[in-house]
Amino acid sequence: MIKFGKSVVKFRIPILILSFLLLVPSIIGYVNTRINYDILSYLPEDIETMKGQDILLEEFGTGAFSVAVVEGMEQKDVAALKSEIEQIDHVKTVLWYDSLADISVPMELLPDDIEEAFENKEKNSTLMIVMLDTSMSADETLDAVEQIRGLTKQQCLLSGMSAVVADIKKICNSEAIMYVVIASVLSAIVLSLTMDSFLIPLFFLLSIGMAIVYNLGTNFIAGEISFITQALAAVLQLAVTMDYSIFLWHSYQENQERYIGDKKRAMAHAISNTVSSVVGSSITTVAGFLAMCFMTFTLGLDLGIVMAKGVVFGVIGCVTILPAMILVFDRAIEKTKHRAIIPDLGKIGNFVTKKYVIFAAAFLVILGPALYGYTHNQVYYDLAGTLPDHLESVMGNTKLEEDFQMGATHIIIADSNLDAKQARAMLQELEEVKGIKLVLGMDSVLGPAFPEEMVPNDYKEVLDNGKYQMMFLASEYKTASEEVNAQCDEIKSIIKQYDASAMLIGEAPCTQDLITITDKDFKTVSAVSIVLIFIIIAVVLKSVSLPIILVSVIEFAIFINMGIPSYTGTVLPFIASIVIGTIQLGATVDYAILMTNKYKKARYQGAEKQEAVSYALNSSLQSVFVSALSFFAATFGVGLYSSIDMISSLCVLLARGAIISLLVVAFILPAMFMIFDKIICKTSAGFLNKDQKVTAKSVIS
Repeated sequence: MIKFGKSVVKFRIPILILSFLLLVPSIIGYVNTRINYDILSYLPEDIETMKGQDILLEEFGTGAFSVAVVEGMEQKDVAALKSEIEQIDHVKTVLWYDSLADISVPMELLPDDIEEAFENKEKNSTLMIVMLDTSMSADETLDAVEQIRGLTKQQCLLSGMSAVVADIKKICNSEAIMYVVIASVLSAIVLSLTMDSFLIPLFFLLSIGMAIVYNLGTNFIAGEISFITQALAAVLQLAVTMDYSIFLWHSYQENQERYIGDKKRAMAHAISNTVSSVVGSSITTVAGFLAMCFMTFTLGLDLGIVMAKGVVFGVIGCVTILPAMILVFDRAIEKTKHRAIIPDLGKIGNFVTKKYVIFAAAFLVILGPALYGYTHNQVYYDLAGTLPDHLESVMGNTKLEEDFQMGATHIIIADSNLDAKQARAMLQELEEVKGIKLVLGMDSVLGPAFPEEMVPNDYKEVLDNGKYQMMFLASEYKTASEEVNAQCDEIKSIIKQYDASAMLIGEAPCTQDLITITDKDFKTVSAVSIVLIFIIIAVVLKSVSLPIILVSVIEFAIFINMGIPSYTGTVLPFIASIVIGTIQLGATVDYAILMTNKYKKARYQGAEKQEAVSYALNSSLQSVFVSALSFFAATFGVGLYSSIDMISSLCVLLARGAIISLLVVAFILPAMFMIFDKIICKTSAGFLNKDQKVTAKSVIS
């Protein structure tokens, strides 16, 4: 690798020029990458709810709908508003009272439940169902939602997933840039305090920032990324790749002492050392992210690919762009050098190795409660329920619940050829399901007082296209609740009795599938990430025992991190339990690998057990501390700022996980080395060298 290092040093100017030129296509690619704000769209395409959504769009020309609650309007004004909404692009139709019958027909002629569904006279509010001809999260749908809101402001509140997605889009667009700014500023502050130059952190951030732009720009190849990936990618890439830059800088300083007065040679060797060390450790991080690609809920694939790609770009930037910057701006860096403010942590090793029994006992004592908390966390699946109360979609959902006692809306798609008698029997059974407030279908409005001739053709065409018929069900239960999930099961059981091909779709049934699928994904991803990282550690360290020890130690840190919410009563987003463990394992196992390599070096050179472990901790803790603190600063700040709980919770968990991993590596891992030293030496290559006897003192020096 020394040849590569010399080449980077030689061509440092062309490298910088090329790196800045590559920003142009990367920025263009980033700007033209679509952002998907609908989490439910990442469900597998082959499940019934997603197939039903496709049928709804293809056969009925309706891919999305929203329930509007109109306040303080006379019927004639509501009718006028309905006409205005129907003129908006991609609004297919609006179901209201006059959709069922001409407005001249008294509402009293309609069944009582129909009248109550569309109007609350006591609160002077009216309900309309807005149906659109595009998918739930399509750009056209979100534009239509904003146009509908613009017609009446606060007098018309939209509820439903499309309205929620529109609000998430607005929040993300307003906050995304601030995530990067906050992460960068806080990381810069930490690095300025913990390193010996005020300027070098800026070059760290600049080189990593360029790698982030390359990564985000190449997402254009996939066409789109999720809003979670967009929000977290830059922050996570900054956090997990910062330690590569720190390693390069420390190696460069060490080599300057070896090659006094020859900074180019020192940098070439620093690059060589960094490539050898960083590539090995980065593989574990990449493996952690790639493990998420095994999720059937394809949000994991989306985030996993982007982040794995980000780590690769981070490594490339660290060994090319950063060295070039350091050499070009060497004089400026030298002028800003100062004494590191943090205390020297190089003396803690003796204390830990002498008291290792205490730390081993702490491991055993904490393991039980941590594991219990880890397995007893509460999670939520309803994204809308965690958004700020001032958002229009949240206000709309609240108003719908208060005025009409509706928490979720289901759609049934059944065969049009279903016998009229059977259809009415099915509707009757559905109306008796606990928690169902309304069943709206062709047969639900017909009766002795309201013959079929009085039903407008437009309404008939909306609900029956000759091949399929559609029914709306209003539930008083909230999406993702146990009550609504039980309700969905009962509805499915009823409709399958009358039509085996009938489907139940909507936000609540999709969320029910999400719960089932992600529960399986959690087990799959955890197992895959552990196995992959286990194999990588075994190959890199050439050991049978070390993978078990290192993975166990980091998993212990994960148990603590993910167990804390159980004791604090914090409800986590469902995605947290899947991705946090994987990311924390992949990103922080590097700390353990760094210390292990130091321990291995000392044992090979002849140091006894205690001296070797002490040396390993003393020589690596400073770098690990700086890396973990930078990781913490980047993610914790975003966690505090974000108003989207899913993003905020993920960032807070990652920040806390970095600190916990730091503490576990600093105190628990050395204890494991002390206890299992004999086993490690016998089951690992490169620990024993019978031909060389060196004192511990000479190793440490």
